[in-house]
Amino acid sequence: MKDWFGLVARLATGGVWIAAGALKLPHPADSVRAVRAYDLLPEAIVPTVGHLLPVVEIVIGLCLVLGVLVRGASVVSALLFLAFIVGISSAWARGLSIECGCFGGGGEIPDAAAAYPGEIARDIGLLALSLWLVVRPRSRLALDNVLFRTAHEPSTEPTTDHTSDHEGRSLDGAEEELAQDR
Repeated sequence: MKDWFGLVARLATGGVWIAAGALKLPHPADSVRAVRAYDLLPEAIVPTVGHLLPVVEIVIGLCLVLGVLVRGASVVSALLFLAFIVGISSAWARGLSIECGCFGGGGEIPDAAAAYPGEIARDIGLLALSLWLVVRPRSRLALDNVLFRTAHEPSTEPTTDHTSDHEGRSLDGAEEELAQDR
């Protein structure tokens, strides 16, 4: 059941990241404006963050949906959601009325503060899913299961029945015949 929950967590979180990044990617000026509106970062890095954020979101989303490098993508996902929660909370506390820019757009808009509780709640939920995947990155239908198979996982290769000697050591082939003759 936990593996299926992990799959749902991966697909939900990854899907949100892909949608958010894909909606921002064609409009880089809006993304930069959204980052600037929070007034939290030095102006020198605002354009870089605004341009890179949609790309990072899409990469994280693809990694999660495909199940590739899930723990690493989930750590970055959790950190970004935490940053967004802090950013929205900070804007709310400072009385700013800005669109979050989560799925495009951004900048000042009237009555934006009414949406802040819902946006924070959404990001807390997605943060929780990301943290689940940090702790338990293995899930169903993930490429990591094929690419990074661990030694303790059951093998799909056929096994042979082995006989052991009186000390519990495994015997194969000729050793089995010799042990039977004794």
